[in-house]
Amino acid sequence: MIKEIRKSRWMALALTAAMVVTASGVATPAQAAPKKLTIGFVVHVIGNPFINQIIEAAKMAAKDLNVTIKVTGPAGAEGDAQLTAVQNMAASGVDGIATSVPAASMVNGLNAIIKAGTPIVQFNGLGVGVNAPYVGEKSVESGRLLGKMVLDKIGGKSAKGDVIVGNCYPGFPVLENRQKGVLESLKKAPGVKIVGPSDVKVDSAANFAAWQGLLAANPKALAMVGLCAPDVESIGKVNAAVPGSKTIGGGYDLTTGNLAALANGTAHISLGQTPFLQGYLPVYVLVDSIRSKTKINFSGFLNSGTEIVTPTSVIEPFKSAPLTFKQLQAMSASNKLTRAYYDKLVKTYVKDWRKNLAPIAEESA
Repeated sequence: MIKEIRKSRWMALALTAAMVVTASGVATPAQAAPKKLTIGFVVHVIGNPFINQIIEAAKMAAKDLNVTIKVTGPAGAEGDAQLTAVQNMAASGVDGIATSVPAASMVNGLNAIIKAGTPIVQFNGLGVGVNAPYVGEKSVESGRLLGKMVLDKIGGKSAKGDVIVGNCYPGFPVLENRQKGVLESLKKAPGVKIVGPSDVKVDSAANFAAWQGLLAANPKALAMVGLCAPDVESIGKVNAAVPGSKTIGGGYDLTTGNLAALANGTAHISLGQTPFLQGYLPVYVLVDSIRSKTKINFSGFLNSGTEIVTPTSVIEPFKSAPLTFKQLQAMSASNKLTRAYYDKLVKTYVKDWRKNLAPIAEESA
């Protein structure tokens, strides 16, 4: 008899635990724990040091938000291969996908994935016409700034001589925009002759060889200006191999190799595009919109900002804390230092992404 009473009480407790009383007083089955989200993250070049900075930031976001992240992409920047990687991610059942868009040929395929119900956020490479927000720099304005800084270093509007311009991926919309801005600034000096823009390749070895050949063909060049992540490091090595070279080197991104070239004086200017935000923010936007059941099937621009770095000066966007060049070098080699430095932005700019979403036209204004 006692056993039967105990059994009856246990069954009652189990039934109670499996029920939830709603506001109306009606008991319903308890909800299962929410599914852990999986986010696909597709880059256009696996193994590139700058892209690795973006990937590491995306992983930080996944850890902070308690989601699974799957990273993939082609070995070289090739639009069709990248679209296939995104399509495979969608077919595997991920909850959302962040991807760069290096080719216009990807646009229709990405929109088909979005229409089928998988949200997408773009980063670093903008696909004009993709129905998804984009995280990246103001590309034309960034080019204008780099061009002006180089021009100031070689004599301003009175400068006379050759300036070599290299583009590692002709046709990539963001790089074409940078190029437009650089040329716009350089052309303010009537005496400057633009050599190029030449295809200097994205592979690091091919990139170095391309710059080496360009300087050999134009040994009196006033400056070499690159538009891609490998360029500053390559330009520095090329300058270092020419005794007494006074050619100014300028370009993009704050990889450890690029910063080393600035530190040893073989290169002179590098603009960053805040890879932390380009990795962290797309994951955050996807997870936040999925959890809040908010559709993001529309274009929009989230500015990742421009970092302005010389061997003697570091200017970070969004009124971030001041950094010395040595602190920036240490941060470029440490995920822990990077995450700590950008914590304020995570709690403000990232968290308030809806307020900061601008029309896509502002990317190339």
